Amino acid sequence: MTRGRPIAFSPDEAANAAMQVFWARGYANASTRDLLEAMRLSRSSLYQAFGNKEQLFLESLRRYRDALVGRLGRRLEAAPSAMVFLEGLFRETAGEADSERAALGCLIFNSASELGQRSDLPAQHARQSIAAITALFQRALDQAQAAGDIAPEQDTRALASYLTMGMAGLRTLLKSGADAEQAGQAVELLLDGLRR
Repeated sequence: MTRGRPIAFSPDEAANAAMQVFWARGYANASTRDLLEAMRLSRSSLYQAFGNKEQLFLESLRRYRDALVGRLGRRLEAAPSAMVFLEGLFRETAGEADSERAALGCLIFNSASELGQRSDLPAQHARQSIAAITALFQRALDQAQAAGDIAPEQDTRALASYLTMGMAGLRTLLKSGADAEQAGQAVELLLDGLRR
């Protein structure tokens, strides 16, 4: 029995290239041709390594989510306090106004918005990615509450959803061209909501 030819490219690099296409164009608008060009693969190599477009999107979204949540988790652990982490994260995001990063938005929020209430795997994974961000926010909020930076009667689960909605809205504002002043004012109002 003969084996298929070994994969002669870096699956990591190819998957990251695909992630950039989905991030810039969205799931539906990323054509197989776009993906093949970015990944520098033949159609047969793509199918051999990743399966179909849906499976490639799921892998791209997983990579993005794992990298984002991992980076933010490490940043939370290194911060002087959970409240400093949260304030810094939202203020820095607002400070990205007018940048290329702001124009791209967030692959997770972009995907959740595009895929909406669908029940297929891409939509399910987008919702799972939103849940992972919310869980990270709740972890930070629980720590902030334990440190006395958030009132003990506050519901950190509800506040975590509030922060997720706030970040999704902030990313949308920035993607639509809001300037740093608008974004900064919105962030200060949002952070005030944590301290009440």
